[in-house]
Amino acid sequence: MSLVSVIIPVYNAAAYVDDAVKSVLNQTYTEFECLIINDGSTDHSLAVCQQITDSRIRIINQCNRGLAGARNTGIRYARGRYLAFLDADDLWESDKLERHVSHLNENPEIGISYSQSYLMDDGAKPLGLVQKPKLTNVEAVDILCRNPIGNGSSPVLRREVFEDIKYKSLSKNINYEFYFDETFRQSEDIECWIRIAGTTQWRFEGIGLPLTGYRINTAGLSANLEAQYANWSRAIDKARTYAPTLIAMWGDLARAYQFRYLARRAIRSRDEKGANRFIHAAIRNDFRILLKEPRRTVSTLACAWLMNILPGNVYQRLESRFIGVVRSITRAFP
Repeated sequence: MSLVSVIIPVYNAAAYVDDAVKSVLNQTYTEFECLIINDGSTDHSLAVCQQITDSRIRIINQCNRGLAGARNTGIRYARGRYLAFLDADDLWESDKLERHVSHLNENPEIGISYSQSYLMDDGAKPLGLVQKPKLTNVEAVDILCRNPIGNGSSPVLRREVFEDIKYKSLSKNINYEFYFDETFRQSEDIECWIRIAGTTQWRFEGIGLPLTGYRINTAGLSANLEAQYANWSRAIDKARTYAPTLIAMWGDLARAYQFRYLARRAIRSRDEKGANRFIHAAIRNDFRILLKEPRRTVSTLACAWLMNILPGNVYQRLESRFIGVVRSITRAFP
């Protein structure tokens, strides 16, 4: 059997990490090690983790270096053939590792296996929404524009993928290798996926089952959207240095998709100004987004407009009904 290294970065996640770790320990596939990277937590996350007794768990403490730094530490300590990532506030279905290991074992050309994800609220209650990304025939443009992996708790990768993208620091004081770019505090995952897609031959392929539970927490969400865009934009600028043709052909469309994504997050956090600003920026940046995904784009635009003109309590009552009408109107479109 193939040993899997599960890497869980933890920073001030005391309220969630116990459930996350137990969702790993409950896997039907049992040949794994669980590396908990305590990234300088200042709450009692470490104490929570230390109370979980299982011989497959290793806890590694470090000063705070962010999600990318915690993942890099996990990769360096990992002994597994496959590397799986789980954020401390997310969950896995019990058969996730079993399905990903089979997927990778049976398809040696696939380097990154990912799954659908279901959305849940802060209390881990499923919201009835499932992310259903493109699963097969995934190309670099798909990674750039739509990030089918979806979130950092979804993918399981071959160790060789990281060996192919590792790099050394320019600092003479640092003698270890990097995989995720630690200068990013947001969008570090998409930066890594774009780099894999743009510089290697490894295939991305998904499993059409919701095996990952992705927690949606809107607290402080709108305040972070501008920073999120700035980090994402920096990832695109970096990609331009190693995949200039990809960015020249698809960079504008990718930016439009990113603006629309931010608009939808602003809608979720009831930020009407941000929602309108981002969705209009999406359409201005590349009109093709209306042609490629009219239903999602039109519904986002309509919700942003309604939020701007209706009182909040009225909008909340109309939101789900209106989105249903938009879907009916646009059903004829692809």
